[in-house]
Amino acid sequence: MKRISLILTFLVTLSCFSFANGICIINAGEEVYLPLLSTEILVEVNNQIATVISRHVFRNNTGQDTTLKFGFPMTETGSALSLRWLNFGQWYTADLSPEPQDTLLPNGNGGGGVFPSSAARTYLGAFPLYFDLEQFVPKDSTITFEVTYVDLLPYAFNYVNFFHANDYSIIQDEPLLQQRLSFSLYSDRTIESVELLNHSGYEVDILGNTATLDFVLQNTPADADFEISYQLNADELGLFDFSTYIADSLLHCDDYGQGYMAFIIEPDPSNNTQVIDKVFTLIIDESGSMSGEKIIQAREAASFIVNNLNVGDAFNIISFDTNVTAFQPEHVPATAVNLSNALAFIDGINANGSTNISGAFSEAIEDFQDNDTEKANIIIFFTDGNASAGITSTSGILSHVQNELSMNSVQDLAIFTFGIGTDVNQQLLTLLATQNDGLVEFLENDELQEVLSQFYLTIQNPVLLNTTMTIDPPIITETYPQDLPNLFKGQQLIVVGRYQEPVPIELTFTGTAFGQPVEYNYSINLADTSSQALTFLPRLWAKRKMEHLFNEFYSLPPDSPDAMVLEDSTISISLCFGVISPFTSFDDNTNGGGGGATETTEISSDTNNNLILYPNPFRIGTTLQFETNETITEPIFIQIVNMAGTVIRSLEIAPLPNNRFEFKWDGLDAMGNEVPADVYIVKAIINGKVWIGKVVKI
Repeated sequence: MKRISLILTFLVTLSCFSFANGICIINAGEEVYLPLLSTEILVEVNNQIATVISRHVFRNNTGQDTTLKFGFPMTETGSALSLRWLNFGQWYTADLSPEPQDTLLPNGNGGGGVFPSSAARTYLGAFPLYFDLEQFVPKDSTITFEVTYVDLLPYAFNYVNFFHANDYSIIQDEPLLQQRLSFSLYSDRTIESVELLNHSGYEVDILGNTATLDFVLQNTPADADFEISYQLNADELGLFDFSTYIADSLLHCDDYGQGYMAFIIEPDPSNNTQVIDKVFTLIIDESGSMSGEKIIQAREAASFIVNNLNVGDAFNIISFDTNVTAFQPEHVPATAVNLSNALAFIDGINANGSTNISGAFSEAIEDFQDNDTEKANIIIFFTDGNASAGITSTSGILSHVQNELSMNSVQDLAIFTFGIGTDVNQQLLTLLATQNDGLVEFLENDELQEVLSQFYLTIQNPVLLNTTMTIDPPIITETYPQDLPNLFKGQQLIVVGRYQEPVPIELTFTGTAFGQPVEYNYSINLADTSSQALTFLPRLWAKRKMEHLFNEFYSLPPDSPDAMVLEDSTISISLCFGVISPFTSFDDNTNGGGGGATETTEISSDTNNNLILYPNPFRIGTTLQFETNETITEPIFIQIVNMAGTVIRSLEIAPLPNNRFEFKWDGLDAMGNEVPADVYIVKAIINGKVWIGKVVKI
């Protein structure tokens, strides 16, 4: 079976929510938060890749100096790039730490707690970003937090959505002094319209391939979300490519090359494009834990899917608790009679009993016996709990599914899984999808109907199956997703990769449609220079690479040697490219004081002077290299400083010929002891100038 990335952006960003206003938590148990005074959201979108700066100003009204925990609602698809804060009149920048973030919330007594029912937990959602501020915030002063992130915006049928969850009413109902949204857009496709859906009084300016939207709201509660929808020209389709070539001295994290590329391809969404028939099974969890609103949403989502089947499709519905019940013994055509009967079957689904996942898949996979691979074969499966009947272990269920596929000679079956609430087996659902050419999504209890209905629309009309890609000459490496999904009408395939040599290439996509081979050919000229407008590409590649590694990590025992290698690789990419991962976090480097401001000495921007630390991060040793056009007239003085400001090692070294020097640090301090995993500052005094770099030991 093909494997596929955990997040298949080409299909759809199922949760279209981007990021939201932050929250300063003083005491989660007693619901004590600093009041939010104002927000400023600055958005730059380049062909659906959004770089966003989200600023939030809070006031310390507690009557005393206080510490706090900053929280920021996140989604699976976005990646935080940096976090800054303004305190004591200075800006400070958080370091990326090789440690997972602390998810405990403060209770006001110096400890932490879970407080699952607190407004903070509810507001921050399933993927919160946390930051523990070690500095005190002076009483009656303000503190500003700024989060910068990159996100790939959801696209469907020529429309793109940007969402910033600005409804802060669960935290406070007092008005904000100001709420500002500034949105700037560039697209290779002509922009037809831009609209801010939940507000009026905004200004829009559209000039062909560029557009801006500005909106300001004053002395008003933050009780409505910011949602922008923009429409692209429906006739300008094909392949759009982006590439940039970064100077080796500016970003050297690996040996894959300094070229970064991405391309977007989309089938024609018009009625001129024929769609491939699909064979479809919906598996519905009706165990007791699905009672109440969840089973109501499940029935409504299932009814929506049945009502939107195409003529020529075949389908079946399977519900399960302790027992397994099928709508029909096998797939049936989507006729009016069968659809009507299916809706009646759905209305009779009620929540009770245990959770027999293995039994449900036995019934479902058997329906696909000796399946027709000229059609799109699809299972959508959703559950809110862990298996409690039949086979209950994760490894046992995964093996059972693979055995059923083999025994029934089932090929090219895509399994899409949806987990509802906090009690699902995330590892099982992730591996069921990734091992079977599918997608996994985790939802809140009240999201099932909307998300599942929207998702079905994205897979309703397949146009290309068994997609493969070839590149001539084969110089593009490290492409993600590594196994390409099927293409669907109105949706996009987005691929990222790396290259060393900027030469023209021929890109070929092949697949099958209606049992016949299909081929698309494109010519691309890879960039040989850096583009300021495409600075997001290295981080977008790093994000997709880390998603791939995390999927592999999820398939292994967490403490196994192979899993530890994948974790280390993910941490290394995260720290070097500056993109947060499940294994890293933002760290306050001030140790509670006023030091560590960003206005410290930086590495020179003179392109003739290059300070390189490699590998970075490192486990055993790292090498610092330097070269300059100036003559080095005296020995070089090196200091290694920990984040507490203590010099742990210092020495003098002689320059090498051609005004170069090289220093190899073995990760030991002056006493020969191995230093702990952390971030370290390396200072080099060369001809009276101080050069500063950072290196991470993991």
